[in-house]
Amino acid sequence: MMSEWLDVGAVADVPLRGARAVPIAGGEEIAVFRTGAGRVYALVNRCPHKAGPLSQGIVHGDSVACPLHNWVISLASGEALGQDKGCTPTIPVEVRSGRILICRDAALKLAA
Repeated sequence: MMSEWLDVGAVADVPLRGARAVPIAGGEEIAVFRTGAGRVYALVNRCPHKAGPLSQGIVHGDSVACPLHNWVISLASGEALGQDKGCTPTIPVEVRSGRILICRDAALKLAA
């Protein structure tokens, strides 16, 4: 069975070194990130520490710093970096024709 991909907007709508929060009906809010190099990632929009909104954090390289307590989270793996321990679920993401697509099944499975 093939996964359904949800179009969550244009790549240009997410600033370089920035993020956008995307609500998913029946699922978790997803944070879509765009690095300075233009790579796109998607994570559940909550830090594993105190559930801070990662979409409001500072993106540097391929990581984001949580706005609440400065935990640094890998955008590729969702793992906390450095001394911190924890993981934020990642969501498969693709870019097609300038549009960002996330895997609907993965986003909904997290809400179950």
